[in-house]
Amino acid sequence: MDELIRSLVGGQSGSCVFLSEAGAGKTRLLEYAASGGVRAVSLVGIESESGIGFAGLHRILLPFRERFSGLPAAQGNALLATFGAMDQEQPSRFLVGLATLSVLAAAAHEAPIICLIDDAQWLDQESLDVLSFVARRVSADRVGMVFAGREDHGALAGLSGMPTYYLRELDRDASLALLDSARPGGLSSLVAARIVAEANGNPLALLEVLGQLTSEQLAGRRPLPHHLQAGRGLNARYLRQLEELPQETRSFLVLASTMSTDDPSRLWRAAEILGLSEESADAAIDSGVLTIADRVTFRHPLIRSAVYDAAEPRHRRFAHTAMAAIAELDDDRDLAAWHRAAAMLAPNEVVAADLERSARRAENRGGRLAQARFLDRAAELSPGPRERGVRLLAAAEAYLAAGDGILAEALVDKAAPWLEDDTRSVDLQRMRASIAVFFLRYKNAPALLLDAVAHVDKGNVELIRSILFDALQAALVARDDTLAETTAGIAKRVLTLPFDTNADNVGRDVLLQALSTQLTVGYASAAPLSKRAVSTLFREDELHPAVLSTVTLGWFAADDLWDDAGRHDMFERAIALGRGHGDLGALRIALAGKCVGQCWTGDIEGAEQTYSEASEVSALIGVPHPATAGVLLELRAWQGREQETRDTAALTADWGAERGAGVLEVNACLGLTVLEMGLGKYESAFESAMRIYDNDPPGFGNRILPEVVEAGARTGRTDTAHRALERLADRALASGSPWALGVLARSRAVLADDTEAQSLYEEAIGLLSQTSVKTDLARAHLVYGQWLRRQRRRKDAQGHLFVAFEMFDSMGASAFAGRAHNELRAAGYHHVDVSGGQVASGLTSQEATVAQLATDGATNSEIATQMFLTTSTVEYHLSKIFRKLGITSRRQLSLALAMAVRANDGGQAAGVPAEGSASDRQRRAAAYVRYGLHS
Repeated sequence: MDELIRSLVGGQSGSCVFLSEAGAGKTRLLEYAASGGVRAVSLVGIESESGIGFAGLHRILLPFRERFSGLPAAQGNALLATFGAMDQEQPSRFLVGLATLSVLAAAAHEAPIICLIDDAQWLDQESLDVLSFVARRVSADRVGMVFAGREDHGALAGLSGMPTYYLRELDRDASLALLDSARPGGLSSLVAARIVAEANGNPLALLEVLGQLTSEQLAGRRPLPHHLQAGRGLNARYLRQLEELPQETRSFLVLASTMSTDDPSRLWRAAEILGLSEESADAAIDSGVLTIADRVTFRHPLIRSAVYDAAEPRHRRFAHTAMAAIAELDDDRDLAAWHRAAAMLAPNEVVAADLERSARRAENRGGRLAQARFLDRAAELSPGPRERGVRLLAAAEAYLAAGDGILAEALVDKAAPWLEDDTRSVDLQRMRASIAVFFLRYKNAPALLLDAVAHVDKGNVELIRSILFDALQAALVARDDTLAETTAGIAKRVLTLPFDTNADNVGRDVLLQALSTQLTVGYASAAPLSKRAVSTLFREDELHPAVLSTVTLGWFAADDLWDDAGRHDMFERAIALGRGHGDLGALRIALAGKCVGQCWTGDIEGAEQTYSEASEVSALIGVPHPATAGVLLELRAWQGREQETRDTAALTADWGAERGAGVLEVNACLGLTVLEMGLGKYESAFESAMRIYDNDPPGFGNRILPEVVEAGARTGRTDTAHRALERLADRALASGSPWALGVLARSRAVLADDTEAQSLYEEAIGLLSQTSVKTDLARAHLVYGQWLRRQRRRKDAQGHLFVAFEMFDSMGASAFAGRAHNELRAAGYHHVDVSGGQVASGLTSQEATVAQLATDGATNSEIATQMFLTTSTVEYHLSKIFRKLGITSRRQLSLALAMAVRANDGGQAAGVPAEGSASDRQRRAAAYVRYGLHS
């Protein structure tokens, strides 16, 4: 539409057709065009006028009546005769069309005109023929013709061949944006997602459904109806069509509207149970309302809703009963239970128990939301209050696992009066604690859990340990803000309980023992248990959803071990399990952990994509941005985005302090430490690092040790640096991983005298080369190069500094790349430029990716999908790529990129000058090969 308006302003003309179902936004689109800065003439087809010839044409030309007199006589007379203003033989349709074109073109001489014809299917055929004639002939007249009508409507056949655009359903993001604009701030994200799913992307339906729900339902505090109503507006449109159908046909449609499958066989057999003949479907099929072929489909999902909502309750019950009988015959127990429940009005324990069994089967399949709905309905049909409370609590647990904390909390409050004096009070408190954690009220959770422990029989050690696991996890996240006893106090409680170190314990129990031992006895005693826990978490034999609650503490344990391979495998398994079971809360944490790991391995572009998904999942389940900003903070720190990192750190720390999530304050200090080290601001880095070092929190205390050593050494705080090195040595040796031993060797080298430093640096590089943690490997090259330069071994320094620069620059770790760049210049290279991820011929990393995908034959749309960009952005990048490479088409891309790579191999890479001795080039090539940077 924008292009058409620009064309009109530029002196050209154009025409187009927009087709869609009712309510898809055609009218809004035409209203948008009417405000586009050109003269708009609007016409809306009226069904009652569709039989009156030229009624529409008369309305659209009425504003230009005074121009009739300026027309050639034949044309003017033709229009007057057509409108009944003069007596003459019926003029030819061609002449009427030509006259209409002449009138509009003459008026457009003064200002461009756009004719907007809405509901074109209701125009009289004569007017439609004339206007389509005009649309096909406008050229350089500054006249635009836009038609909007119903898709697949036979009356619009005359518009075929014109540029036609189909307004399909809104995608998920656009649907959510529309709902947000209509109900800002008062709509639960999960309720919005349900509305979006039910409305099938129809904008009018989205708004109509929105208007039918109460504020409590919109906020997620009350369950939604099992069938969302389409709203009075759309219902009225559809039901007017359905009222003309025979009663037997309407009964058949009610039956079809209750179907949970699209299997025609089930529909016909259910119809037979209700005594409906095959002929009862004929009128619905003939009218296009219903299609029965390989599957049963309504012309639009909202027709189905309209039929169901308008049906008498007893007719709906009959239909559900018939469908339940057919489902039972087909051995579809869950579908039978659901239909039988839908046919119930009064409580019924038999049906409720069937639903509960279906819920268990849904849980086994990983369908948390289905499980929750089965249990919720089972609670509604439970005759006894205790059974109702138990099922409500189970439904709340399932809703929480599915990411709907608001509804979970509402159901817990509803269940509480029937359970607080019961043995289920322990479960009630645990559930309240889980909800507190879900909403990031970490400081409340330990007290709730310890209260639950107080009500557990002392002999039930397994249950007590399970509850204390949750308490310890919440306390570690809350840090000093917990309202219960300290983290160490909870850990001491754990160690008073029996634990057989030789038993085949599950990962969760081993992890609890490991962290409690680390907090009270020491790291070295805990390390073997931590290794065992990380290696067993989320393994095939532990795929029960409950294991997902270990993600956070598993993350801490893997980081404390410097176990890059173990943490990678653990998070991949957790992500797969979270997706499979629909546990969005655990999935967002696992994605966040993976994002951090990708930063360490140098896959910063991949980390950006993983963070994007984690952020989307967080938004879906209502987790606010500050709660996820800790991960973003580290990503931005590695990218060297200084101001954004500092702003995010302030936001994260303040929000964490406000909500009692002290771990976010630790995140802020860690992110700032990474940034300051990259910038070479050692004083600020030391101050941030010491805030973590002094508290030594699991998951962070070990990671900060190399930073304290290096920053302390650079700022003259050697006593502190040596104390940190001692702690690092004890823990790295206990861990024994190449990553741990590599950072230990690097840290020792930083503090070593000149006789020992070189061997330690080379040991560090050798060990870190065995890991996936390329950032620490690059940092080893960097500090080694710095040391070599201070030893006045400039050529040797250049080799390691160049490798460090290349690694950081290719990762997009801009701050560290800048630091390596400065060191390279100090070592004698004066023409090295930081590219921020640039590659051959000045392409940025994103442009290089676009170029490679285009070379591989991907279309612009496919590139956009893979890179999470818009197609217009891809087009923009391609235009820049062509300009930089000096080419004009995609066919030239492959050769141009290959030539650029060969030029780089000759010494032109990343701004490094080609001049220099052969030995210099050989040394650089050897460095590439040795450190895996060159094929």
